Amino acid sequence: MNNLATNFVKMHGAGNDYVYIDCFDEPVPPDPAGLAVWIADRHCGVGGDGLVLVLPSAHAAARMQMFNIDGSESEMCGNGVRCVAHLVVARGHAPEGGVTIETGRGVLSLEVHRTGVRSSLVRVDMGSPFLAAADIPVVFTHATGSESAIVDAPCEALRDAEAWWGDAGLDPRMTCVSMGNPHVIFYCSDVAKVPLETVGPRIEQHPMFPRRVNVHFVQVLSPQAVRMRTWERGSGITQACGTGASAVCVAGVLSGRTERRIIAEVPGGSLELEWAADGHLFMTGPAQEVFTGTVFAETSCVG
Repeated sequence: MNNLATNFVKMHGAGNDYVYIDCFDEPVPPDPAGLAVWIADRHCGVGGDGLVLVLPSAHAAARMQMFNIDGSESEMCGNGVRCVAHLVVARGHAPEGGVTIETGRGVLSLEVHRTGVRSSLVRVDMGSPFLAAADIPVVFTHATGSESAIVDAPCEALRDAEAWWGDAGLDPRMTCVSMGNPHVIFYCSDVAKVPLETVGPRIEQHPMFPRRVNVHFVQVLSPQAVRMRTWERGSGITQACGTGASAVCVAGVLSGRTERRIIAEVPGGSLELEWAADGHLFMTGPAQEVFTGTVFAETSCVG
């Protein structure tokens, strides 16, 4: 890692915060995975759930490349892609309105509406969910066919874990969805009582999820509203997960718990979700700049 200065902007979507580097104007970091580990450190770095590079694209207004706190690269982040769309509009790389962003799950279409000098409300077409076990992926022996959805199914990762749950009212059955990245959803009567710090990493790293998994616990408030908490793959507990909220919307419809349009309450705010009749999942939520700054590699407490 070199000692060159790197300019950045800190942004969040419903509390899901990342450090963003505008690579239209800044050089691409030589080791973005290593940079993510220390720049996202909340004690010795800028602090955040990871690092997002905003890059030129031959196929869209910009390309998003994201890295988690542990340096692992992820395909997509729903809250992150809203912030990327806000940044390319705010920095003049694309006009306000319809914007396309290239991600690890393909090119997504977004609508950016500015709500302030440093904020936007953004609607994202998240595409259609993947439901087959091989596409998520999840190793699941109870599937009735290669295209079968895994809905309210037994979960090997929770075997012998009942003593952890106390009075959270956990339903130990899982529903699995991919939004271009893997998600597993569990329902309970009180998400606040879920021991997320303990059970989150156990499920994330279980062998039944060969690419690890994002873990969500959901409390149904009504057919139109849920409350959720998340353990994100590679980042741990986060204030919001946009792809996760999208997966929760799908899971609620598949399991008959919620309708096709819901509000998802997350620790950092709320997100609006709609699983449309054409199969596409639409998410609407905020994108907010927090501050800009400059970091130097030698300020890291790593190494």
